[in-house]
This record gives sequence, C-alpha cells and structure tokens, in this order.
Amino acid sequence: MKTYAELLKVRGVTRVVLSQLLARFPHGMLAIAFLIHVESVHNSYAAAGLVVGAIAVGEAIAGPISSRLMSRWGMRPLLTVMTIVAVITLSSMAIFPFSVPVLIVLGFIGGCSFPPIQPAVRTIYPKLVPNRLLTPLFSLDATAQEIIWIVGPVLTTFVAVQVGSVEAVLTAMAFLAGGGLWFITAPSVGQVRIPPSKRRLGGVLTKAPVIISTLLGLTLVSCFSAVEAGIIALYGKGGAEAGWLLAIYALGSLVGGLGWGHREIAPWSMTRRLAVVATGLSLAIVSTDFWWLALMLFISGLGVAPALTVLFANVSATMKFSETAESYAWIGSGQLIGAGLGAAVAGFCIDHYGAPSAIVAAALFALITTVGAFFTKRWSPDLRGSHGAPLPDTGPLETIS
Repeated sequence: MKTYAELLKVRGVTRVVLSQLLARFPHGMLAIAFLIHVESVHNSYAAAGLVVGAIAVGEAIAGPISSRLMSRWGMRPLLTVMTIVAVITLSSMAIFPFSVPVLIVLGFIGGCSFPPIQPAVRTIYPKLVPNRLLTPLFSLDATAQEIIWIVGPVLTTFVAVQVGSVEAVLTAMAFLAGGGLWFITAPSVGQVRIPPSKRRLGGVLTKAPVIISTLLGLTLVSCFSAVEAGIIALYGKGGAEAGWLLAIYALGSLVGGLGWGHREIAPWSMTRRLAVVATGLSLAIVSTDFWWLALMLFISGLGVAPALTVLFANVSATMKFSETAESYAWIGSGQLIGAGLGAAVAGFCIDHYGAPSAIVAAALFALITTVGAFFTKRWSPDLRGSHGAPLPDTGPLETIS
C-alpha cells in the first residue's frame, strides 16, 4: 500500500487516473443499459446482444486507427471530436424508437467514435512516473478500473429499474462527457507527444507479446460479457440483484488487484491468475442461488485485475514508446471483440437454452483463455527484476522469443 500512496503523490497521477476512470465509466454501464433497453423495446435478448456487439465491434475496428492518429493530430483534438460524436450517437439510440437494424448500424457508428481513452492514458503513464513505479501504476490502473464494474452495474440496474432504461443510457453518456472533458483538459494530455511509428498499421502484431495479449484479452473479456448477460437474464427484471452480483464479481477483482496485482511478473503468472478466474466460473455453474453465485463470482474475480495487469505490463516492457499506443489499441480491440462475441453467444444461449447456459458459456471462455495462456507462456517475457518501462525509440527492436 505504501507503493500506491507514493504513486498518488506524483504530480498529475491522481487527476489522470480519476479522470480517465470517469471517462471510461460507460464501459461498465452501456452493455447492461442497452441489454435492458433493447430487450424491453424489442423483447429479444438476441437482438440486444447484437446491438451491444455492434458497439463493441465498431470500437474494436476504430481503436487501432484512432490511436495511430493521435500521433498525427494530437491527443486533445482527436479525443474531443470523438467524444462529442459518441455522446450524440449513443444518446440518440436510447431517445428515439429505432428498429433493431438501425440500432445495430448506429451502435457500430457510436462504437467507432468512442474515444481511445485507454490507449491514450497508458501511453501517458510512462511519462508520469519513474520506471520503478510503472508496474505498480499499471496494477493500480487495472485495479481502479474495477470501480467501473462495481459501481457501474449497480448504478445502471438501479436507474434502469427505478427510472428507465433510457435514463440509464443517458447517465452513462454523462460520465463520458464529464470524465472525457476532465481528462482531455489535463496538462499531461497536452504535453505528451507520441512520435510517429515507423511501422505500417498493424505492424506491432508481429510481436509475440502483443499477439498473445490481444488474443487472451479477447477470450477473457468474452467470459465477462457472457457472465454479464447471464446475470441480467437471471435477475435483471426483478430488481437490483443483477447489479449486486456483478459488483461482487468486480469487488473480487479489486481485492485481487490490491492484494497481488503489483507483484513481479513471470512467464507463468498469466496462467496462474487465469486459473483462479476459470475455477470460480466453473463452480458457478453448479447453482443459480444468489449467494452461491456471489461467492463463486467473488473467487473468480480475484484473478481478473492481476491478469489484466500482466497483459498491459508485457506490452509496456517490450515495445517502443512510439508503438505502445497502437499496441494497447489492438489489445483493446481484442477485448471489445470479445465483449461483442460474449454478448452475442450469451444472447443466443439465453433465448434457446435459458439464462444459466450463459454462465456455462462464460466458464468455457475462461477455460479457453487459461489453456491459451499455458501454451503461450514460453513467448511471454520474464519481467522479474524489471519495472515494465517502455523501450526507447532508438535502435532495432528484437523479437521476443
């Protein structure tokens, strides 16, 4: 905890961490809000899953491109324009009674315009703190973002049930607008300049750590998305129970991140942390009792933030600074595709086999991720004794093998 206290004393760190947290709050709200909204309007979880998937796919496709453009246009101009477009587009989807095909198209456009806050902030981090504090900062970031998944689901389900699904979506957009403004006006956003990458778009995908982090992130987030849809289908219409279960899941991640997310990273760290996630979700299949699910989701959550820390630290330690933004964007794209895939698969399972089948799908995604981490650990960097500092933009970058 002393390390985290030292981090927050560094000038600019607290504002950047908090502002990007608020700007990214919609990620913990929109999937639930649109699942509830579209299902209530069109009476189909499959349709709701397709809309959520369209938003995720749009953001996944645009992420690497917009992150690349930050080196040309600058962070502030790009983030400002994209935030405005995203708020207008996604708000209109809730306000107006569009058909499902129109919602899918607008969702895709809204996803494409979602500002790349995550790649931006993780590119800024190495310039804010000394190297020895960088890995703890990534851990703090991965842990702090669980607040999104603790407060977001509870707030969204409360607003959707007590007020309305339209208001739930608009609440998420208020966070994007307010948090985005606070982040965009931070001094570090205007001071950090990303040098243009000499590689073509997608060139970073030739590096093992980026490929591994992208693919594992895709399947890992698929299991989160499937859990979310399954819990909403089980309890979403009956009150706030769904929000509390998802909050407990995220609380487990928060505890895990603070407990051991800052520890040094070895090639097998990802496998061990993912094994915790898979074990909890596999046991969750046994019963749909509220307290059983709460306990198993908490156990599963203990491995989430520590696993995400490995994904981001591996990239920071192995890529040039000019390539980190695009690398993080590809990882983000993988996660967003995973969110859409998980929602779509879960929606199909719910409509055809019932809500519990979505939990089964989530457990399978978690097992696939764990097995994938086990078989790719030989290509993962050993960061013990390292602080995760990005490589300078001088000299050739050797392939990690």
